[in-house]
Amino acid sequence: MSRLSLFSSPLLLGFEQFERTLDRIGKSADNYPPYNIEQLGESHLRITLAVAGFTREDFDIRLEANQLTIRGKQPEQNERAFLYRGIAARQFQRSFMLADGLEISGANLANGLLEIDILRPAAEPPVRRIPIGEGAQSGGPVTVDSQAFGQNPTPGSPREE
Repeated sequence: MSRLSLFSSPLLLGFEQFERTLDRIGKSADNYPPYNIEQLGESHLRITLAVAGFTREDFDIRLEANQLTIRGKQPEQNERAFLYRGIAARQFQRSFMLADGLEISGANLANGLLEIDILRPAAEPPVRRIPIGEGAQSGGPVTVDSQAFGQNPTPGSPREE
């Protein structure tokens, strides 16, 4: 049976990598540790992970190719005898795919919560005008003059063909 893709539309060209990333994220079934993602402002996000019992030294936080990875590992506590252990002390790895342009501004650990702040710098998307050449034959070179970029020709001035 063939799988229907969300990105199979001919209008969505070049999104194959994004689709593979979504598939990879969807296969992750581990829900530990629990986390929140908050929007604190128009350009400020925060990921908060509940990590009771962990210290700063127990974490490794890395950003590689837009993938934020948080690893946590506590040292073994063999000298302690637990009658009941309800606070998870297992190692974990949690990953988040970040959009292009997002920047990690810092991380903070307080009261069993690891907070990672993310900023989205304001950027205007570039707009390009695509000129259409005149008289180009199929497969031949297309030459574009400066008038194709929105400059109006002076009335009565000859156009170069």
